[in-house]
Amino acid sequence: MNAHQQANWRYTLCRRGGMLLFCLLVVTVTSLSATGWADSLFIITGADDAAIILDPQQEEAPPDLSDKMLYVTNGSRGYDISLSEGTSVTVRHEGSAVTIQSRKETISSLLGRLHIYPSELEMIGVKLSDAGVELNVTSDLTFYDYVTENVSFPTRRVANPQMKEGEEKIVQQGADGVRSSVYEVVWSNGAELSRQFVEELDTTAVEQVVEYGTAKPAPKPSQGAAAIGDENLTEPGETGGGIAGVSENADGSGVLTLKDGTVLNYSGVRTMTATAYTAGHGGVGTRTASGTAVHVGTVAVDKNTIPLGTRMYIVAANGSVIYGLAVAEDTGVKGNKIDLYYDTYDECIQFGRRTCTVYILT
Repeated sequence: MNAHQQANWRYTLCRRGGMLLFCLLVVTVTSLSATGWADSLFIITGADDAAIILDPQQEEAPPDLSDKMLYVTNGSRGYDISLSEGTSVTVRHEGSAVTIQSRKETISSLLGRLHIYPSELEMIGVKLSDAGVELNVTSDLTFYDYVTENVSFPTRRVANPQMKEGEEKIVQQGADGVRSSVYEVVWSNGAELSRQFVEELDTTAVEQVVEYGTAKPAPKPSQGAAAIGDENLTEPGETGGGIAGVSENADGSGVLTLKDGTVLNYSGVRTMTATAYTAGHGGVGTRTASGTAVHVGTVAVDKNTIPLGTRMYIVAANGSVIYGLAVAEDTGVKGNKIDLYYDTYDECIQFGRRTCTVYILT
């Protein structure tokens, strides 16, 4: 088992620990003159989401946990923890483990009965569960701490194939917030050695969404192609009046000449099954999978068949419908299919299902 798997295993055990039996414990400052180890550091886990550190060197007042029936006070000799009689206690020390029943005694007295006296570099991990108490006397402890912390807003960048390359705009303003997080904490020889972020449980921060342009300048027509007309096809949804002529090369690429004089270069041609969709029906919203607003000229594709951002010119195979210039911006279909966006539900019904010729533009 590698280090990452061990961390996940420990984390899973920690999350399954359940609610703590706080009624088993009362933490007080006791007369520790006979123990010789009153300055031991306690780390209590399982008592709540957050770990409780009882460090005799800390200067601040101990936490108020009276609402959980856990009473903490501070004194010059440090801390000790009183156990209710009959509590099941498992003690782990130097590779061995033993389980005994407490006698309504302090942890120091219980360890003394077992002839265990922590050294100056050892800590006492106190893990509470429904089954009882587990004491781990060691110089190295690892546990999971649940904290609430202030965070800056994250930023997500979304490609916009209709925006010129090099341009960008903020479409959703971010906002800082507060998050609940889980950290794996390692203590060694009485001091915190490391604290590593494991998981974000929830957050009030609002992510900032930035669209950036990926549209490259229109390529020049291939040599020998007709001159581009005065009314060039530029916006998705435009048809250019339909196809006036097709010049195909041996490799499957070619040139489309539209009736308005626009010339479009394509790299290949596909015959695909097409349907239609619109916002407000079938759970469709107003934003595409690319983050852009839906509009005529938006096409939903299987991105494993046609990559998002691909420009196309689409016509029905029998010439009954000219959809025109389009961009693969949305998903939701599988295989050799496309879904064409229309503004109204009636237009979608009228289109129905058709076989279309799809020219993949360069």
